[in-house]
Amino acid sequence: MVTYNIDLSNKVVLVTGAAGFIGANLSKRLLQDYPQILVIGIDCITDYYDIRLKEERLQELAAFGERFIFIKENIAHKEAIESVFTQYHPQVVVNLAAQAGVRYSITNPDAYIESNILGFYNILEACRHHEVEHLVYASSSSVYGSNKKVPYSTEDKVDNPVSLYAATKKSNELMAHAYSKLYNIPSTGLRFFTVYGPCGRPDMAYFGFANKLIKGEIIQIFNYGNCKRDFTYIDDIVEGVVRVMQHAPEKKNGEDGLPIPPYKVYNIGNNHPENLLDFVTILQEELVKARVLPEDYDFEAHKELVSMQPGDVPITYADTSVLEKDFGFKPATSLREGLRRFVEWFINYLN
Repeated sequence: MVTYNIDLSNKVVLVTGAAGFIGANLSKRLLQDYPQILVIGIDCITDYYDIRLKEERLQELAAFGERFIFIKENIAHKEAIESVFTQYHPQVVVNLAAQAGVRYSITNPDAYIESNILGFYNILEACRHHEVEHLVYASSSSVYGSNKKVPYSTEDKVDNPVSLYAATKKSNELMAHAYSKLYNIPSTGLRFFTVYGPCGRPDMAYFGFANKLIKGEIIQIFNYGNCKRDFTYIDDIVEGVVRVMQHAPEKKNGEDGLPIPPYKVYNIGNNHPENLLDFVTILQEELVKARVLPEDYDFEAHKELVSMQPGDVPITYADTSVLEKDFGFKPATSLREGLRRFVEWFINYLN
């Protein structure tokens, strides 16, 4: 187990993408657990999906008063980022701002270069000039591409992305490594695996499936139902991030007297891939149980098995043994429990 070397209790923490699914849940958890913490949230609130969800998340955070400061800004604007660092001097930075989604990257590549490459570069530059104690940033399971070896280990070679989104996330890891080496910036990358839960992203499959099931529409299940995903519940993701934030990779010099990059990458996933067909079956069962769907709902008549989509991969499967060894943590929320919580929230959302 690593020793925590960062006490979050009185820190200024910058969370980019604070109106996003993971960013808002992380900010809320930090504000609840650390009464003296100041969280600076940045988000440019794009209309990639319904902004009312982002506003709902921000409204929850506003309840923490002056301990949460929200700045509507794009991390691709270098001057704006520089001014935030100059004004607030964050000691810990969690970069979650990014253009997400594999399929959207096929038709809108500009958004990915702006946010994921240029935006991340601006964050690295600001960390370099303001002596940040720890940079934690979101990578993605997408970097593994169509790796045949499972489960995916952070030791695996990941040089064959199958989408621009994946390529930008791998670029983030390379950029962070270079900055860690050149400027001794402690950085930790987190490869998230299919995050789901209440008030999540409507572009994610589970959200779309729930919508269509309720409307009585046909849902398409890709790769003829043979896709497997390491679905990870949002609270498990946040728990992992909070633990990782508290241990910055140690600064050390090598035999040549030069810094060994204080740099780490971890998988955060459920370590238990579920078949997409099973996932949708459980979702449908929970919607019936919540009386959103009728008892005699004919699931077979509402599903269509179709071929794979461009940019998708047949399986994601996280090897989380290093995270477990270093932080004593392994995601444990079962799929049924996680989907039940999502369905409870979803019913209110519909109303």
